[in-house]
Amino acid sequence: MSSQKKRNFQIEAFKHRVVVDPKYAEKTWKILEHAIHEIYNHNASGLSFEELYRNAYNMVLHKFGEKLYSGLVSTMTLHLKEIAASVDASQGPLFLEELNRKWLEHNKALQMIRDILMYMDRTFIPSTHKTPVHELGLNLWRDNIIHSPNIQTRLKDTLLEIVQKERGGEVINKGLMRNIVKMLMDLGPAVYQDDFEKPFLDVSGTFYRGESQQFIECCDCGDYLKKAEKRLNEEIERVSHYLDAKSEVKITNVVEKEMIESQMTRLVHMENSGLVNMIVDDKYDDLSRMYNLFRRVASGLMLIRDVMTCHIRETGKQLVTDPERLKDPVDFVQRLLDEKDKHDKIINLAFNNDKTFQNALNSSFEYFINLNPRSPEFISLFVDDKLRKGLKGVSEEDVEIVLDKVMMLFRYLQEKDVFEKYYKQHLAKRLLSGKSVSEDAERSLILKLKTECGYQFTSKLEGMFTDMKTSQDTMQGFYEAMGPALTDGPTLAVHVLTTGSWPTQSTTTCNLPPEILTVCDKFRTYYLGTHNGRRLTWQTNMGSADIKATFGRGQKNELNVSTYQMCVLMLFNTADRLSYKEIEQAVEIPATELKRCLQSLACAKGKNVLRKEPMSKDIGEEDDFFFNDKFSSKFYKVKIGTVVAQKESEPEKQETRQRVEEDRKPQIEAAIVRIMKARRVLDHNNIVAEVTKQLQSRFLPNPVVIKKRIESLIEREFLERDREDRKLYRYLA
Repeated sequence: MSSQKKRNFQIEAFKHRVVVDPKYAEKTWKILEHAIHEIYNHNASGLSFEELYRNAYNMVLHKFGEKLYSGLVSTMTLHLKEIAASVDASQGPLFLEELNRKWLEHNKALQMIRDILMYMDRTFIPSTHKTPVHELGLNLWRDNIIHSPNIQTRLKDTLLEIVQKERGGEVINKGLMRNIVKMLMDLGPAVYQDDFEKPFLDVSGTFYRGESQQFIECCDCGDYLKKAEKRLNEEIERVSHYLDAKSEVKITNVVEKEMIESQMTRLVHMENSGLVNMIVDDKYDDLSRMYNLFRRVASGLMLIRDVMTCHIRETGKQLVTDPERLKDPVDFVQRLLDEKDKHDKIINLAFNNDKTFQNALNSSFEYFINLNPRSPEFISLFVDDKLRKGLKGVSEEDVEIVLDKVMMLFRYLQEKDVFEKYYKQHLAKRLLSGKSVSEDAERSLILKLKTECGYQFTSKLEGMFTDMKTSQDTMQGFYEAMGPALTDGPTLAVHVLTTGSWPTQSTTTCNLPPEILTVCDKFRTYYLGTHNGRRLTWQTNMGSADIKATFGRGQKNELNVSTYQMCVLMLFNTADRLSYKEIEQAVEIPATELKRCLQSLACAKGKNVLRKEPMSKDIGEEDDFFFNDKFSSKFYKVKIGTVVAQKESEPEKQETRQRVEEDRKPQIEAAIVRIMKARRVLDHNNIVAEVTKQLQSRFLPNPVVIKKRIESLIEREFLERDREDRKLYRYLA
């Protein structure tokens, strides 16, 4: 095998030329041309597609592809011109139907022609970069039918007229519209856009511009929004029925621009029905509609938010500065909570719980709550009212809801330390008088404050509860140790309060009755005997007493009174009539407290266990007092409260403010030292900014006060001024 020579095979051309019939191309083309005519004339059933395919194949094979292609173009053009004449001749509603019918027929014919000329489509056309048969058929349809001078404008006008009829409420043939529009889309995006979409958008813009003007003149805001929403939904539906999906954004933009954007300022401020009226009247559906429509246009939601913010701030400002509202702190805070609930509900139900709206609401509340310097006091009074009586019999869940709402208002306060001062005072009174409805609720609120502001904020409040528990144990030990020695005297219940934990009270003098003084001295001896190195100071202004009294006709009552009131009443065991001066001399209670005390004993209707001369609502230094024998009450136990303003008097307010300012000084200094220790060198403005940032969770420090604290630290050599730049401070280790 290997010894044999390798042979090379070669195919040689014919020795003689193959002669093709000179008329071959013409004859073959005539056969194919006839077939195309038959296809367009609906006589395709008699044709042999296999034979036709072979003829077309041979023409291309014998290099007559160009003749075949140009013949196809001229034959199809001829038929399409006839179709154009037929379509143009159709009148009225038949116009679109005829166009649609001819289009379907053309597509069917095109499919058959493409099958016959498949070989040309696959070989000749790609090599000569000509248009494929199917695409050629579409282009010829476009040029000869759609862009025919007689048909182009008529088609556009007819389509726009049908859309207009549908907008007017007439029923149209959606299937036919869908087919015609689909035809335009099949002919290419440019045909659809130029011959229909652009004019459609222009006409729609004009239509909605006119309609919005018409609606705005005759409708209120709510009705206008309903109509705008209806139109918008109609256009979206129209697109889904018979337009290109890409047209949805374009047509909705037109509706949004003409019906919403161009009128939104007027709508929002519309008299008697605009945004503010909707908010006032809780029109959730209208507000939701406005939100959903306005969010579609640039700066739409910003407009709603700005107008809402302006309204809330204005309403809130009126509420917190109205002198009538300030008379009742509990009602004042309740109104704030009602306003917050109202707007929370609107944001939740109508504004899709939009965070930017929630932030605007929060900033508005923070703005106007702090316009009233007494807001911290009033919120504390509201808590006091709820924890004394307002939450009696209320479920645990509802208590938590109320406390959470209080915490929400607390977060808005800039002067949280002022709230703390008042809260501590009110809590002290509740604990000492045993008037709190629930210790759990008290502890729950303190836990919430601790979570919000940290341990520092509530450590003293927690200390107050510890003192109350310790006092119970102390009293138990006292009675166990001194039992036999206490059988004759009055029963004593002492709360031993740690000085730092409770609100500072100035020690006031008061001469206790001898029988009380005896048992008090016994307790002092016992307590100091069990606790070394402690001092006890009696806070008589914070105590209370239950005393039994006998009136005329032997009527007996048990009176619940303050320690001061007890001291005054016990004087009448040895005297029938006493002047103001004599009482003052005997008890040595401060004049303002004594007057309040006598006012509640002699002037309170139904509880006047004393009588005074002359009779009047106020206590004078010339008044005389005597025991009221005729006092009667249907209750055995009678509580006689001290006449005291629910809110602080002006001097008390000044005193509290002064205490707050004093407490702030060490906090500001501590912040300055912390900052300077970390930064070593810092200029004045940056120190002020940093201190404000650090302390704003408790209060907003005054820059003037910060400057004074810096001066104080320089004097005590914690800081020094730079020798060259006097506004620069250095930390001294």
